[in-house]
Amino acid sequence: MAAVSPARRAAYEVLLRVFEQEAYADRAFRSAAEGLEPRERAFAQRLAYGSVQRVRTLDHAIETLGRRPVRKLDPPVRAALRLGAYQLGYTDTAPHAAANESVELVRRARLERAVPFTNAVMRRLADGIGPLLAALPDGPLKESYPDWIHETFVGVVGEEGALALMRTMNEPLETVVRLVSGEPPPDAQETDVPGAYRVERVGEMLVAAGRIWPQSRGSQLAGLCVGSQEGERVLDLCAAPGGKAGQLRGDVTSVEIDPHRASELRANLATMGRSDVTVVEADGTALPPELDGFDRALVDAPCSGLGVLAQRPDLRWRATPLPELQLALLRSAAERVRPGGTIVYSVCTLEPDECEAVVEASGLRVLPLGEEWPQFAHPKRPEFLLTLPHVHGTSGFFVAKLVRD
Repeated sequence: MAAVSPARRAAYEVLLRVFEQEAYADRAFRSAAEGLEPRERAFAQRLAYGSVQRVRTLDHAIETLGRRPVRKLDPPVRAALRLGAYQLGYTDTAPHAAANESVELVRRARLERAVPFTNAVMRRLADGIGPLLAALPDGPLKESYPDWIHETFVGVVGEEGALALMRTMNEPLETVVRLVSGEPPPDAQETDVPGAYRVERVGEMLVAAGRIWPQSRGSQLAGLCVGSQEGERVLDLCAAPGGKAGQLRGDVTSVEIDPHRASELRANLATMGRSDVTVVEADGTALPPELDGFDRALVDAPCSGLGVLAQRPDLRWRATPLPELQLALLRSAAERVRPGGTIVYSVCTLEPDECEAVVEASGLRVLPLGEEWPQFAHPKRPEFLLTLPHVHGTSGFFVAKLVRD
């Protein structure tokens, strides 16, 4: 048998697991890339994440040039063709290398009968994918997004903004860390969010030493808006993995429903030197009675994640808005805050049904944030904040500050 490079083998496994077994891309990649050299690993990640992200466009090219519906192909053939098409359409991989290794992956899956078909489609893709991609009209097919996400973006930032947003989230965003203690890393650049530093790469040793924490500017902004002080009691709902929990000052109680995520939260807080945070495993919509009388709360609610699609390549294919859960969490937190106490509601999405609509349904009074952070003011509702990847270069976050009268 001919060789298949370790990077392509790993990327192929990720494609199979994400689309045939509904695995998460980051977890599938972690296990598939174990033992790879750093350069191989970086190439494997680019191939895997790029193929997952661009799958709508890749499938269109395979069906147009291969003349067979992708859903009718055997899973190994489907994965091998998607991987090959991505290399031909979006990288400078030599066409013969992409074709030979896609064919070899099918052969290794013991599908000898599908080898001639795979070979023929790869040849057609090598000749035709460039012109085909160039001829696609601007929009969700070309940028590889579900139509509903494109329509949501158009509603928030208009047609041109939606296109810029989709393009931006097909590329890696800036790498940012929060300074936890000591001096910032030597190459770090200050940003417009206090404590947030742009870096070339995250120094794992500095993370392990509790000096820095990888966290986008959008996420750090949400944590800063809580504004908690020493001596105050603070409730943090849906707290894992703990980046924002680590920012909060005062007597902090962090709530997490999932036991695995709760243990990850504890470990992360320990790394950040925040053993003073109390972690409670509970349902944020049905809190234990003793959790009451807080001065402030942070509700960083689960959401569709439309603001973090750059970091999560598979999320666009499984994203679901969760307004009922978000409203239940917000109301639950508000009940446990003393009268006059404040609640910050944040979500890493731009979907209005999960953002301003949830705030309106809560009936809580809004404290305007746009004057304090004018550069991040929501374009249509400046009392709220909305970080936009194509404008601010960070993940998309909606932030509202509310008060319990």
